[in-house]
Amino acid sequence: MIQVFQPGLGEEELAAVAEVFRSNWIGHGPRTRAFEEKFAEHLGVEPDRLVFINCATAGLFLSTELLGLGEGDEVVLPSLSFVAAANAVAARGARPVFCEVDARTLNPTADDIARAVTPRTKAVMVLHYGGYPGDIAAIADLCRERGIALIEDAACAVASHIDGTAVGTFGDLAVWSFDAMKVLVCGDGGMLYARDADQAARARRLAYHGLARPSGFGQAGVSSRWWELDVPEVGRRIVGNDLTAAIGTVQLSRLPGLVARRREIVQLYDRELAGVPGLSLPPPLPEGHHSTYYFYWVQVALGLRDEIASELYAAGVYTTFRYPPLHKVPVYGATGQRLPRSEEAAERTLCLPLHPGLDDADVSTVTAALRKVMESRRGEGAS
Repeated sequence: MIQVFQPGLGEEELAAVAEVFRSNWIGHGPRTRAFEEKFAEHLGVEPDRLVFINCATAGLFLSTELLGLGEGDEVVLPSLSFVAAANAVAARGARPVFCEVDARTLNPTADDIARAVTPRTKAVMVLHYGGYPGDIAAIADLCRERGIALIEDAACAVASHIDGTAVGTFGDLAVWSFDAMKVLVCGDGGMLYARDADQAARARRLAYHGLARPSGFGQAGVSSRWWELDVPEVGRRIVGNDLTAAIGTVQLSRLPGLVARRREIVQLYDRELAGVPGLSLPPPLPEGHHSTYYFYWVQVALGLRDEIASELYAAGVYTTFRYPPLHKVPVYGATGQRLPRSEEAAERTLCLPLHPGLDDADVSTVTAALRKVMESRRGEGAS
């Protein structure tokens, strides 16, 4: 079975893990800080603005806490987003307000965001669908003009940028995901960015029990009573560790090659699927936009997508759709809302396999199977 996602790991990552074992320290430590520094260099930000955490979901929850969201507050986010985003809002007692997306890019535009903003809007949370930067520059301008905080869910966009500005650094807060299905993988892990230095320092405290300073061996000789606690506010433990940081550091050094291979696969898909009747391909990137190429999605006529996915699965090609509309999930209390573009896109879109483990023959297998399925449905084209 050709899989949608597959991590690109090798001997370098194994060697890095072995080095951590030999150090006899696998917890939060020097390799964690080194990874933060390298990732800061990758983004073009100061290292003290970043906190390596155990997963991006924890970062989204921490972001809503840093903003002090609560009862009566609203957060605008695209309905086609990961469930963690809405959960992070709802868990604070705030209300997720779902907005439309562009039918082709599956990213919200600044106009989509603006139409959902109300006097109660305290934040906007934007996903970069498939690694496409989207309308983030205009969305950031809109949020600044209206005094609204902007959280970027950059889980899919670890190497995306616009004219050299890294996606994730347009807003006030951002998170990246390094789980087993992402482009840069640690097994589990994430990074949180805060534009404001004080907010970043607070994020670091809250990510480690709320401690103003660590207590333990690292404080011995610095403080006369290094075991005592200084807890100015309640936190939790969501920091990353040196094992996952070591893997992440190697992956970061390999990231340009991993993304380059993903781009090659996208170009193969574009070439081999061009002109297939009834099939719409991802739109081209605007000038100056660079993607991480996390998803490659195609769109077909309404009523066909599920059958096509089943036939591809029978042919040994696993596909999926990310992400089902959140306004349809009852727990968020928005099931009466109508978002026609999001709903139609969710019924027409299919994500094809895309990862560096695919060779050209695999890509040809996928495209041949898809062409065959579409050929059998000639006349039932995408609109």
